[in-house]
Amino acid sequence: MDKTREAWRSFSQRGYIPTSPLQHSHLRESHMTSKRTILNKMVSPMVCRVILLRVNKYLSRSRSRNLTIFSQRNSYYTVKKALELRIGNGDKEPDICIKGWVKNLQNHKGVMFMHVNDGTGAQHLQVIVPQPLADTVDATFGSCVEVKGVLKESLGKGQRVELLSSSVEVIGPCDPYEFPIKQRARHSPQYTRDYLHFRPKSNLFSALLRIRNVASMAVHSFFQDNEFMFIHTPILVTNDCEGGCEVFQVEPLFTGASNSSDSDSDIEETESDDISSGPQSVSISSATSAQSSGEKYFFGQPVYLTVSGQLHLEVMTGALTKVYNFGPCFRAENSHGSFHLSEFYMVEAELAFINHLNDLLKVMENFVKHVYKAVMNGCPDDVALFSKFVAPPGHKDSVSKMFESDFERLSYNEAIKMLQNSDYNFKSQVSWGSDLGKEHEMYLAEAVGGRPVFVTDYPAALKPFYALRNEDWQTVAASDLLMPGVGELCGSSLREHRLDILKQVITNSEGMLDQMPWYIQLREFGSCPHGGFGLGFERLLVAILGASSVKDVIPFPRWTGRCRT
Repeated sequence: MDKTREAWRSFSQRGYIPTSPLQHSHLRESHMTSKRTILNKMVSPMVCRVILLRVNKYLSRSRSRNLTIFSQRNSYYTVKKALELRIGNGDKEPDICIKGWVKNLQNHKGVMFMHVNDGTGAQHLQVIVPQPLADTVDATFGSCVEVKGVLKESLGKGQRVELLSSSVEVIGPCDPYEFPIKQRARHSPQYTRDYLHFRPKSNLFSALLRIRNVASMAVHSFFQDNEFMFIHTPILVTNDCEGGCEVFQVEPLFTGASNSSDSDSDIEETESDDISSGPQSVSISSATSAQSSGEKYFFGQPVYLTVSGQLHLEVMTGALTKVYNFGPCFRAENSHGSFHLSEFYMVEAELAFINHLNDLLKVMENFVKHVYKAVMNGCPDDVALFSKFVAPPGHKDSVSKMFESDFERLSYNEAIKMLQNSDYNFKSQVSWGSDLGKEHEMYLAEAVGGRPVFVTDYPAALKPFYALRNEDWQTVAASDLLMPGVGELCGSSLREHRLDILKQVITNSEGMLDQMPWYIQLREFGSCPHGGFGLGFERLLVAILGASSVKDVIPFPRWTGRCRT
């Protein structure tokens, strides 16, 4: 019996007996073979059988009674996990410990009631601080606290469980009078943009960050489930793949840059000098002056922050068939509009062996719906917060209609005719060959029943050089996905894979042939029909949540004149 107890204790210490809910959830009978092997090295076969019988009995009893097992007093739990614990039906009330920030605090008849959240979920855990402990706790709104106590069934409304505290430690104090985020205040988006470093502490923005996390994971799950390979495309590029975009040029803050033709010894010497003398601090204006005076570029040529990873994804498509990227892009557009940022996140995908634009549009539609469903299913409480305080009335029903119905399709010709025949008083009128403005995009999405709509087959002059020419030669196999309330969400096209036509198009584009010889070479060696799309991640979140600006769905927005925190 002593050997059995000793083996049980040793087995438990190794993690093979469930001593916490997390361990319990991972321990299954299917793992018993490996446990038997370990036990046989510790004890005799007879003792081994006794131990395994006890383990199986332990698991069966806990499952049948739907128990959560607690190994010690004051086990640490996240707020989300604490709220999920099952209490009642004769179960032992667990002693737990939580850590988080005070979101609400009030005193009633000497008893302190705190709502604590650690960001793991939208719901707060109510903490009851009884007397005489309440008189010793110096917590305020915004304080960081550690609370230990017993989790009990709540007798009040609004929560299933609550924590009766036995110990409250203020880890980080917070002066509620100086703290810009106020208790029970509804701050405007414009106000919180001035406090980006505190914005995550507001209930609404912490909800946004959880939604953004779920949506980001949904991006990857969609492509991984459909056999796309994730590719890291470069941030520093030598070209503007979109054509006509305003780009950020990258220059070093020191003037002694040398180009790629320098020898290795020169590079090593330069690095050694930098280390010995420490970092050099030269103003941007002096670096610009040095460049204008004829000094060499750091990379031997002008280099920019990427506006899109598409061209480099095309490189990978020629070997891996289906690829995607999800990362930051940069555009130096001088705009303060609600749908423009200088730094934003783009989802881009490229597919080989695709011959018809409709096949590409179906992938786009499935992707958008996948992310929408993931957000709705993954964070319903957070979405409900946006529906209550941010989205316009009726948005929940309209967005459900948007994403659960088939997306509409219009040719560019049909779209122009629809706009011309409309009685709506547009600020700018359109004709064939005109680019669609935001007002036109919004109108078209509403005119087809308030649903997303693909506008296809644009005039070649309106799309980048790489778009595949249609048989009429005047239009290209390209499409924009327009969303109600957002406008353009996604752009796509089949890519021009025919070498002779691509050469002709690039020759007609100023300077393009010299900038991108490698892009031509892709068509010379094993080219194939392919296509792809790029989607603005922040715009998709705006469409789902009903937010009014992309500035409020990204952690640290950057736009003209604003790059803070």
